[in-house]
Amino acid sequence: MHGAIDYLYSAIVPFMPEIAGYSDEEKAKLLSRILGGGAFAYSALTKSEWGIFKLLPFKAHLVIDLGVSLFALGSPWILGFSKNKAARNALIAIGAAGLTASLLTQNKEMDKDV
Repeated sequence: MHGAIDYLYSAIVPFMPEIAGYSDEEKAKLLSRILGGGAFAYSALTKSEWGIFKLLPFKAHLVIDLGVSLFALGSPWILGFSKNKAARNALIAIGAAGLTASLLTQNKEMDKDV
């Protein structure tokens, strides 16, 4: 389930500026593209049934998920676009979704053969 969520996240998040109407907010737009692309990259590298190259331990994947999600939650204030309601709310939603997925996932490593 986590893998499906990751790939869905990586497909939607880069387009959030257009979906949520903050494509004029350059920092938030760039961050959305980076978050989506990054999620795709480290999901593809994860040692799991959904990983393509199976290099990154699953526990490391979850730590990255957690860190990225916390950064996304704080990014409107860290990067200075908190007054843009659409960008702020979208990044909070992105961060909350990632945080929820990472906290609700069992952090059990997959078998060596995966």
